[in-house]
Formats: sequence, C-alpha cells, structure tokens
Amino acid sequence: MDAQCARTYYGSMNVTLAIDARVVAEARRIAALRGTSLNQLIRDFLNEMTQADEAESAVAQLEALWAEEDYRSADPWTREELHERSTLRRPFES
Repeated sequence: MDAQCARTYYGSMNVTLAIDARVVAEARRIAALRGTSLNQLIRDFLNEMTQADEAESAVAQLEALWAEEDYRSADPWTREELHERSTLRRPFES
C-alpha cells in the first residue's frame, strides 16, 4: 500500500451572510465604539467560538481518559516518598 500525504492549507475566505439591516447597523455601531470594523468583529467572534469548542473537546478527551484509568496509588505514600518525589529534578526545569 502506498503512503499518501494529505495537507490542508488555510487561507482567507470571503463569505456572504444574510443579516437583518437593523442587526448590521447595531453591530457596526458596536464595532465603531470598539475601534474596529464589522468584518474584524465577526472574525474575532468566530475565532473565539472555535477556540472555545477546541478547549471543550480537549477537556472531554481528558475526562474520558481519566474515566478509563485509575490513577490512585495502591497505598498511601509515606512522608519520605513524598519528599523524594519533590526533590527529583524534572525534565522541564533547568
């Protein structure tokens, strides 16, 4: 079987929306108060919305992983074991 490589390229895309004129006028007013454009206001909103979905997805995946495994130790740790663990050098520390 041949290995295939797929790539996705993201760029700007023009989108046509049907929005009530009153809503557009109010959104433009809000954008002006914020010192931005209606276009940027919509882009920011969509970015925030998709990032929130990504975060919720990551949390759901972690919760599913935690539900599959029992991460508790069999016995309580002794004071000496806890001290030993706290003094170990962690790979991300310099």
